[in-house]
Formats: sequence, structure tokens, C-alpha cells
Amino acid sequence: MRAVVLTEDGLEFRGDCIPATLPGQVPIRVLTAGICETDLQLFRGYMGFRGVLGHEFVGVAEAGKFVGQRVAGEINCACDRCETCRAGLRTHCPHRTVLGILNQDGAFADRVWLPEANLHPIPDNVSNDAAVFVEPLAAAFQIPAQLNLKGFRDIVVLGDGRLGNLCAQVLALHGRDPLVIGKHDEKLSLLQKLGIRIRRVDENQTARQADLVVDCTGSASGFADACRLVRPRGTIVLKTTVAGTTGPNLAPVVIDEINVIGSRCGPFPPAIAALTNGDIEVTSLITGRYPIEQAVAAFEQAQRKGQLKVLIDVSG
Repeated sequence: MRAVVLTEDGLEFRGDCIPATLPGQVPIRVLTAGICETDLQLFRGYMGFRGVLGHEFVGVAEAGKFVGQRVAGEINCACDRCETCRAGLRTHCPHRTVLGILNQDGAFADRVWLPEANLHPIPDNVSNDAAVFVEPLAAAFQIPAQLNLKGFRDIVVLGDGRLGNLCAQVLALHGRDPLVIGKHDEKLSLLQKLGIRIRRVDENQTARQADLVVDCTGSASGFADACRLVRPRGTIVLKTTVAGTTGPNLAPVVIDEINVIGSRCGPFPPAIAALTNGDIEVTSLITGRYPIEQAVAAFEQAQRKGQLKVLIDVSG
């Protein structure tokens, strides 16, 4: 099958890739997939992953109870037997594989395989382009799943990229009035058109201005910036993962008694419902589209300044 493979020598398109399937998983014919910041970090060495990349996708299930239906898929494949899984923490299963990230080939291919329990049908009124955003939008919905947002008055989202945009929209959907701080006028303009407050990072930033700061910068410096902006005993939600081993200065966390919450994958049902109801706008985030044969060029565009979501059309 056709696939986009990350090797020791870099990224390459292969027309004759042999799929590494796992027993009991459902084959899905991929229609469209999206490149995200995690894919770019994997390309730079994060997690040391080797194999087929891609975890944001929409496809058609070829077996199981959703056969013939378009589906999106949760990326963590748990063992469902260990103590962590039995405690209801499947996304933290120590034996899990993670689609296109950890020990499991991903969705930049003609087919991808996932457990049936991971699949969610996509309603007819949600386009393929919009459905690609289910997984990252679910990650944004993890914030209200982890926190009671009514307890926060002043909220700052650091980063005006793909995830920052989605997090700001989800926070607004939950009745909050987030301020997005970024450095790209075009990206900030998209948020402003949605009625979300914006500010350039090079404008004067008031220290300790927020009760809650969400780091979506995709940069190793994001945590330090969040520490400067959050009030004592405030909360920082970390959405950033980066390649590299340099750790942050944790002294501000101790001195200001800051609550730090790691936030990763999130619930699919509210993400799909928000797209179905038109509560979240995603298609304006698409800045490029390539056939799978040109995936290397797609990655080159995704890494350029000002890019948001670059899509790979597989069979859609």
C-alpha cells in the first residue's frame, strides 16, 4: 500500500509499504489526514518513532459494527487488562500503542488499523475536511474535562496556531472570554473574526495577569512564558510537547504555588457534536492540501512560517 514513512534517513513516500497490522483491529480506508505539530516534532526526533506517521484522519471502516461508515479514531490503543485500564485510565495504559506515535503505524497510508472501541462514526453533515479535526478538537475539549472553567476569570491561551485556535474556541464555547497571545497577524486575524480577543506577543504583556494560562506554543519557551503570565496559585495547562531534553526552570512553580496540569488527548463525542452543530469553525485553518504521493512537500509547507493545517488526501 501507499504510505508516508519516517525512517532513520528522514521522511519518504513508499508505494509498496507492507502494513504492520495488529490482531483484532479494524481496517479503515483512509480518506483524508492532517499534519499536526506532534508529527513535526516526531520528524525532529521526538519519541524516536520510526514507521508510518499520522494520527488525525477520517476514513471508512471496512469491518465491524461501523462497516461502510466514515469514522475518526482515538489514537491510544490500550491493553484493557492492566490495573491502569481497569481504573478507567485507558489513555495512560503502560502497554498501549499510540497511532503514528508509539509502536503503531499511523494514518498517512491507504489503510490504518484501530480497535473497534476507538472508532467514532462521523455524521453526514460533517465534511471530510472538518472530520480531520476531530482528534485535535478532542484534545481541546480535554481542558473543560479536567477543569471547572467557572473557577477562572482571566484566561490566556499562549500560541495562535492550530491547537491554540481550537482551545480558544472551546473555552469561548464554555462561556469564557480567553485572550490569545501570538505572533502571527494572519492567525490572530482568524481568531479575531471569531470574536476572540487577541494580542501580539511583542506588545506589552502584564505579568501575572491570568488565573489560567494554556500553553499551546509548541515551543520549549512556552512554559517559562506561562509562568510569567499566571498569577500566584493560578493554573497552567500544558499542551506543548517538543523534541529535546532541556528541562524548564521549576522554581516559579514552587515560589508562586502554581498548579500545573498536563493535558493530552481528549473526549471525541463533544468534539464531534461541536462540529455537527457548527459550534466550532475549523476549515479556515486549512492552509494546504497535497495528494499522499506529495507528502514530503506537504511536510515542507507545514513547517513554514504562518502555516496552520496542511491536509493529505489519501483516497478522498
